[in-house]
Amino acid sequence: HGIRARAMMLSLAVACAASARFAPVQHRGLAVVRGVSMSDKVQEVVETMEPETSAPSPMDPPPMGPARSKSVPFLNQPKALDGSMVGDVGFDPFGLSNIDGEYINLKWMREAEIKHGRICMLATAGWLAVDFGIHFPGDKYDGLTALNAHAAMVKSGDMFVLLAIVALLEARMGRLIFDKSHKPGDYSFDPLGMGEGDPEAELKELKNGRLAMIAFSGIVTQSALTGKGFPYF
Repeated sequence: HGIRARAMMLSLAVACAASARFAPVQHRGLAVVRGVSMSDKVQEVVETMEPETSAPSPMDPPPMGPARSKSVPFLNQPKALDGSMVGDVGFDPFGLSNIDGEYINLKWMREAEIKHGRICMLATAGWLAVDFGIHFPGDKYDGLTALNAHAAMVKSGDMFVLLAIVALLEARMGRLIFDKSHKPGDYSFDPLGMGEGDPEAELKELKNGRLAMIAFSGIVTQSALTGKGFPYF
């Protein structure tokens, strides 16, 4: 019996020693896990390498969204209208500036805007001049108003002369539109030197042209509805 008791005690001691060998313990700054030792310094380096995640502070500014149009603040600013062109205020509710074809693109549209603005400035001045009684000399122009002048000019044949002049100008200048080096609206016609290389003068022309397009549409509509001359009511 004494021999058997001693053997049992020896087996118990071996089992305890084996379990202690593989159990995690803390001893003199060492972490022992399954027989692998790692010093506290190494643990600190590993912990600093792990990415830190922190909740956003309530004082942080909110993420920036798309830029808003200056002219229509509740709409996003069109991508093509970045403010580099004179008179650009981000006004494009129909998204026409997004058209980027070989011939019809933003440059072509700016050319059309300037040309229509210039024509309407002349047309508005001409319409008012006729209604104020300023006519070409000749009996056939007597009694004409701006509203019925078009039909009278077609009947007399004068309108075809005007169309021929316009066709020659378009044939001469229209080809410049598709020249990559051509600046929209620049036809080297500035006999008084009022706007050469002057962004402020270009802006004034553009604004007056936009206003003239609206004004001429309103004058013609009001004149046609009332059948009366200036002030058209």
